[in-house]
Amino acid sequence: MMQSEGGGLGTLTFDEYGRPFIILRDQDRKTRLSGLQAQKQHILAGKTVAHTLRTSLGPNGLDKMMVSADGDVTVTNDGATILSMMDVEHQIAKLMVELSKSQDDEIGDGTTGVVVLAGALLEEAEHLLDKGIHPIRVADGYQCAAQVAIERLDQIADAFPVDPKNPEPLIETAMTTLSSKIVNRCHRQMAQIAVEAILSVADFERKDVDFELIKVEGKVGGKMEDTQLVKGVIVDKDFSHPQMPKEVKDANIAILTCPFEPPKPKTKHHLDVTSVEDYKKLLEYEKEKFDEMVKQVKDTGANLVICQWGFDDEANHLLLQRELPAVRWVGGPEIELIAIATGGRIVPRFQELSKEKLGKAGIVRELTFGTTKDRMLVIEQCQNSRAVTIFIRGGNKMIIEEAKRSIHDALCVVRNLVRDNRIVYGGGASEIACSLAVSEAADKNPSIEQYAMRAFADALDSIPMALAENSGLHPIKTLAGVKARQVKETNPRLGVDCLNKGTSDMKEQHVIETLLAKKQQIMLATQLVKMILKIDDIRTDEDKA
Repeated sequence: MMQSEGGGLGTLTFDEYGRPFIILRDQDRKTRLSGLQAQKQHILAGKTVAHTLRTSLGPNGLDKMMVSADGDVTVTNDGATILSMMDVEHQIAKLMVELSKSQDDEIGDGTTGVVVLAGALLEEAEHLLDKGIHPIRVADGYQCAAQVAIERLDQIADAFPVDPKNPEPLIETAMTTLSSKIVNRCHRQMAQIAVEAILSVADFERKDVDFELIKVEGKVGGKMEDTQLVKGVIVDKDFSHPQMPKEVKDANIAILTCPFEPPKPKTKHHLDVTSVEDYKKLLEYEKEKFDEMVKQVKDTGANLVICQWGFDDEANHLLLQRELPAVRWVGGPEIELIAIATGGRIVPRFQELSKEKLGKAGIVRELTFGTTKDRMLVIEQCQNSRAVTIFIRGGNKMIIEEAKRSIHDALCVVRNLVRDNRIVYGGGASEIACSLAVSEAADKNPSIEQYAMRAFADALDSIPMALAENSGLHPIKTLAGVKARQVKETNPRLGVDCLNKGTSDMKEQHVIETLLAKKQQIMLATQLVKMILKIDDIRTDEDKA
C-alpha cells in the first residue's frame, strides 16, 4: 500500500515496507552536471572567450567589428569593449566579461591580456585535472605561483620620477598603450595630449587625478592629426541668436540654472484672459519681467550668460538688444565643468546673482567646421586652468569613438604612474621573467602543487606567444629564443620584437607598462580561475540550459 503527502519541494512517499522516500518535483525538466564534467564545461566556456580576444593582443593585434541589434557598428580591439558588446549566455563566460570590466575600471589598460591569461590558466588546469590532480590543489598551486610572480615583478620593476618638466618617460608609456589602437599612426601626438591633460589636472600632493576635470569631446570631420588639447571647456552649443558676437573677450560669465521666463505659480494654474486690455497687461508684465531679469544680469557686470534651460524668442531678442550674448540648453555636467574652470558659481535664482558669483574667462569664441553649419563654443584662458578638454577629430563617428576609448586608456595609464611611478617592460618581457621565476620556485616545492606552479609558468608564456603569433613570427621559436637569452644574460628586459626593430631589449624600444596594471592582471586572472575550479556542480532548468 502507498500513501503520499504533498510538499513544497516534492512529495514524501512510503513504499510497501513503510520506508519513506522523497520524490523531488520537476526533476525531469532540470539538467545537472557534476564533477569533472562540470569543470570541463566551465573551462571550455572560458577558453572560448579567451580565444576570441587572443588575436587582438599587442601592437599588431587585429580589430573586431561588433554590430548591435539596431545596426550600430563598432570597430575596436579594446578587450573590455569587445566583451561588453558580445552577446554572452554562458555563466562562466559572463565571469570573463566581468573580469575584463574590473581590469578596465581599476586600471583602464590590459583588458585583453587579463582575459588571455585567464584562458591560458584554465587550459593548463584542464591537463592537470585529466592527470587526476584535485582542483583544490590546482587552485592552491596557482595561488603560490601568483605570489612568486608578483614578488618577481617587484624585483624587476624600474621607477622614474613623475616630473612635469620632463614628461618624456610618461609619453613613452602612453605610446606603448596606444601602439595597439587605431590611433597608432599619430600615437606620439595622442600620447603627448594625454600626458599634458593629466599633468594639468593632477594633484601631486595627494598623488591623484580627478577625471571629472578632463572632458573628451569629438567632432566628425578633419584628420585625426587635428586632435588638440584645449586649456578650457568646449561646449557643443552656439550663441542663442545668429546676430550675437562670435567672440567675447574678458568674459564675465553668469552661470544660471533658472530659465528666462516669466514666473509661474508652482501649483497647477489656470488663467482666463477675457479682454484685449488684460492681454496687453499680461504682455506688458512679461516684458517687464524679462527687462528686470536682463537688468539684474547686466548690473552684476556680466557680459555673457550661460543658461541650463531655454528662453523664448522675446527674451532672446531682448538679450540681443541689450548686447548680452547668451547660450542656452547647456547640459548639467558641462555647466559644472564651466563653473569649475571659470571659478564661477551656479546660480539658481536671478535674485541671488552677484558680481562675486560670476565666472571669468579670457576669451569665449565660436568654432565653425568646414562647410557644415555645426558650431561649438570654446571657453579659454580660464581662471582655473585645471579643467581641460581633449578635442578629437576624425573621418567618421566610428574612428572618433575608438579614439575616445584609446585616449581613455592612455589617460588611465598616466594616472596610474602619478599614483605609483614604478614600471615594468612590455613585449612579454615581464611575463617571461615571471614564468622563469615560477618554474624555479616549482622545482623547490616538495608538494603536489609544483605541477600547478609549472602549469602557471606555461600559462604566463601564452602572452609572449600570442604577441609573436599576431606579429607573424614563429611563436614557439621566438619564445624559446627570448627565454634562453633572459636566462643566459639575466636580463629581464628582453621581450618579443613585435615591430621588427632589430632589438629584443624593451628598454631600448621604449615599450613600457605600469607595474600596477601587470600586478592587477595576474591577481585578477588567478582569483577568477580559482573560483571557476572550485565549482563542481551545475543545476539548470532545461529551458535556460
